[in-house]
Amino acid sequence: MKQLYRDIKPWLLILLRRRLRFFVGALLVWITLLAGLSLLGLSGWFITACALAGIALAAGLPATLDIYVPGGGIRFFALLRTVARYAERLYNHNTVLTLLADLRYRVFSDLTRLDEAALKRRRASEWLSRLTSDIDTLDNLYLRLLIPPVAGLLSILVISGFIAIWLPLLGSLIAAVLSVLWLVVTLGYAWLGFGNSYQQVNDQDELRRLVLDQVQASAELMSYQTNDWYRMRVNQHEDQALSNQRQLAYKSAIGNALVLAVTGLLVVGVLWLGSFTVAAGQVAGPIVVMAVIAVLGINEVFTSLPNAFLKAGASYGAARRLNTLTTVVSELPSMTLPDASRGHPVAFNNVSFRYPDTAYSVLSDITFHLPAGERAVITGISGAGKSTLANLIMGRISASQGEVYVASCAPSGVTVESRAKHFTLLTQQVDLFDGSLAANLRIAKPEASDDQLWEVLSQVALDDWAKQQPKQLKTQVGEKGQQLSGGQARRVALARVLLRDPAVVLLDEPFAGVDALTAMHIANSLDRWLIGRTVIYFVHQVEEPALLPGVNYHWRLAEGKLNTDTLDNIGNNLS
Repeated sequence: MKQLYRDIKPWLLILLRRRLRFFVGALLVWITLLAGLSLLGLSGWFITACALAGIALAAGLPATLDIYVPGGGIRFFALLRTVARYAERLYNHNTVLTLLADLRYRVFSDLTRLDEAALKRRRASEWLSRLTSDIDTLDNLYLRLLIPPVAGLLSILVISGFIAIWLPLLGSLIAAVLSVLWLVVTLGYAWLGFGNSYQQVNDQDELRRLVLDQVQASAELMSYQTNDWYRMRVNQHEDQALSNQRQLAYKSAIGNALVLAVTGLLVVGVLWLGSFTVAAGQVAGPIVVMAVIAVLGINEVFTSLPNAFLKAGASYGAARRLNTLTTVVSELPSMTLPDASRGHPVAFNNVSFRYPDTAYSVLSDITFHLPAGERAVITGISGAGKSTLANLIMGRISASQGEVYVASCAPSGVTVESRAKHFTLLTQQVDLFDGSLAANLRIAKPEASDDQLWEVLSQVALDDWAKQQPKQLKTQVGEKGQQLSGGQARRVALARVLLRDPAVVLLDEPFAGVDALTAMHIANSLDRWLIGRTVIYFVHQVEEPALLPGVNYHWRLAEGKLNTDTLDNIGNNLS
């Protein structure tokens, strides 16, 4: 129990930051339930009282009945129930969406603190699952596990207390039976369905992984003729997941049947005991009818509880999965890089790096020194480790052995804000968002003016194309830049780099996807912009040395080793 509380506590604290919204939402639910129960009870009393008054008058007996007060009460509770229901749905759904945003912000914050090595332990789809399905599962805490049982318990106490005004024994009986039922369908059902719902979260995650593997590795599976074997494996796991879901559905059905049976028997019991009090002249018949119908309506309080608490294990499983993010997040870095007028020096001292769960090191005993303000090029075939080297300089990962220094600071120990200010990296993967050209450029510099945007577009030879578009800077690039060609998208990413003012610039294949004339135009623009900055180009091979003016250092990366090439051989192809 203590472990369960420790795992859930961080997420409960996030919910309780908005405790006022929680209490207002619970109050609205409670008012809605009470209005519905009051409407049923008062209507039952009024109908019975009218019937008895009519019978008395038909028999020639004197009878009086005030129809205006109860009639007004019925209209009031009917209107209150409608308004409260609407307000409750509107308010609580807004609260849930706000809480989900809080949860996603917390999880995304944890994800941004993970280094590249930790991120590569799982697929992007698995990280996306943390941000979506796991957090959606956690909203069950607020919407189904906190508000309904609290509001329901308060409703039980109010209704039984109200009935006890006329029928103390009957009110006590109702409170006792419904309180026991409340405990069974909440805590009891949370225990009963915990294992199944916890397993359901794991089943969904495993099935998602298996299906994605099957799609992504379909060519390999066909080549090795293992399609049928893998499909059988997926089917077996799916059968297990369906069996677990059937057990949950069975328990949910039992819970609903239990609620109906207990409330039904309680209605019969109230009617039976009430008849004795009426016969004894202790209370009027309409009061007993009011109690019977109120108990009949109390079923609404319990309707959603069994199914919600059966899934408590799923919420706990989601919380535990999300908690693993914080366990792999290292301490927040605290160092800041000093301002520099001529870049920062970059140094590697016997650096080796191995990704988790791999047999071989990607980099081995890398040693080099690049003075501040100098330019270097590192060549190597795909998979040689150029991206790993860039990530070490950026501080996205830490060396397994050895030391990496930028301006005498370990990059992984520098704050994210300081790294963002002093470093910039153009990666081979271009990330563009479904928005305008201007919005995608201003990611690098939100305060950039239109003139500045046109200037950087001119530097990457995109200004003429942008001016030809009907909306110019407001041209939509599409999701992932699908409205642009590969070369255009890459130049937009490079234009974002040019909007920054970093001290250290890392450029991974900056001329990929462009023709020779455009590449030369970009090279000349970069040459002017890079003055005074420390620069490293990462390329497969240097085919045109003129594209890399000012480069005084050339290193070749092969089999995890960094070898020095002379500048005379800078244009030679790599073997």
